[in-house]
Amino acid sequence: MSTPILSKHRLAGALGDLLVDVRTGDRHNPRPAVLIIHGFKGFKDWGMFPVVAERLARAGFTAASFNLSGSGVDDGGDFSLADNFARNTYSAELDDVTRMVAALRAGTPLGIAPPPSIGLLGHSRGGGMAILAAARDPGIGALVTWAAIGTIDRWSDEAKASWRRRGHLNIQNTRTGQVLPMGTAILDDIAEHAGGALDILAAAGRIETPWLILHGESDESVPVDDARMLADASRRSSTRLLLVPSGHTFGATHPLTGMPETLDRVMGETVGWFSRHLT
Repeated sequence: MSTPILSKHRLAGALGDLLVDVRTGDRHNPRPAVLIIHGFKGFKDWGMFPVVAERLARAGFTAASFNLSGSGVDDGGDFSLADNFARNTYSAELDDVTRMVAALRAGTPLGIAPPPSIGLLGHSRGGGMAILAAARDPGIGALVTWAAIGTIDRWSDEAKASWRRRGHLNIQNTRTGQVLPMGTAILDDIAEHAGGALDILAAAGRIETPWLILHGESDESVPVDDARMLADASRRSSTRLLLVPSGHTFGATHPLTGMPETLDRVMGETVGWFSRHLT
């Protein structure tokens, strides 16, 4: 297997640019592709994402990771795009994922041959977006979610009322201490679409592609019950639920130092799933 080479690309997203990394060992011949979708306050270069992208590329896939246009994060990993973060919504993120899948299918925008098949790997909120995207797109060949959310409505009525009164919710970047205001557009998005186009559990029931649900039993950010609800909503023999003894990031930190045992297992299960189901 040839050594993967990294290339960087910039595409138009819903709220700004999509900053894209593509790792592949062959840009001229078709290879199955995997799109990696980060979660809330995440970005393509956070902790475990470059490592899993490299591992997928070394296994023979084209691995594409990207910063969602509303992530607020630039290509250096800094939260310098605060206006985009403030305006972000779930609908914008789903739009970004759809644009990335289209770019992968075309191949040319990312400097690769069009892949014969595409898989989605999403973490946390990115897992929810992967579920919604896979439910809408029967051409997705395989799905893996890590610590995926089961609903977009994750705040109490009291918290949302206070948020609306203030006009924003302050989100702290625990790594840097930076405070990022998040506007009310996302509340409007939840109110309008939580029971419809952005209903993750309903989408889970429509997914026919092989789906691996991975979740930490002691997840401190997304309760493990979300994973069980997703598996129950699927009810398909092609869906597998695997719970592992870990928290939300499977032992990964940013920057990643060493290889946590659970993360290594999760990545191995993920690569194996895509190897079995993408051709």
